Amino acid sequence: MSMYHDGNRDLQAHFGSTALADRLVDKTHRTELTSADKEFVESVSFFFVATADPTAQPDCSFKGGSPGFVRVVSPKLLVFPDYDGNGMFKSLGNIRSNPKVGLLFIGMGEKPRRLRVNGTAELSFDDPLLAEFPGGQLLVRVTPLHIFPNCPRYIPRIEVVTPSVYAPEAGKQPVEPAWKSFDDFKDVVPQRKPTA
Repeated sequence: MSMYHDGNRDLQAHFGSTALADRLVDKTHRTELTSADKEFVESVSFFFVATADPTAQPDCSFKGGSPGFVRVVSPKLLVFPDYDGNGMFKSLGNIRSNPKVGLLFIGMGEKPRRLRVNGTAELSFDDPLLAEFPGGQLLVRVTPLHIFPNCPRYIPRIEVVTPSVYAPEAGKQPVEPAWKSFDDFKDVVPQRKPTA
């Protein structure tokens, strides 16, 4: 499957970057996650996921947790849990209707890094791996089609001062966000289901 379509190629031709775009694919594109990819992906405490609904309307979402909440299970599979959220299920609902996803991992530390993983996703409600993810309601399994690093030059250096108190931890009661107790919402917030 080609990484470029006519829209990409038209702009590459306009800006004279076709040879560069082709060289980047030749030298950096891959379809399997490497050990370096695994180390990076499993070190982050957040990433972004892009999805689209059945009519191709896009959506982008932030996903966060403790480092290791995204796991590279094999060169052809990465997984991450779905944690309790706002109940809209925008990303997961899109995946259920249209399994194409784009994941963006960003390292903002001393050595900035960026990795894109585009592929197909599926929702797994009774996955045996789910038990290894405290607080996970289900597991998202992603099969990569296109993996490629991006130039990190515009990534600012930002240090995590305090991890999120909402990131699930084994043996700890989950912290509920304040908004779930607001008068506008408290009567419709579903009770949490038991998780791993």
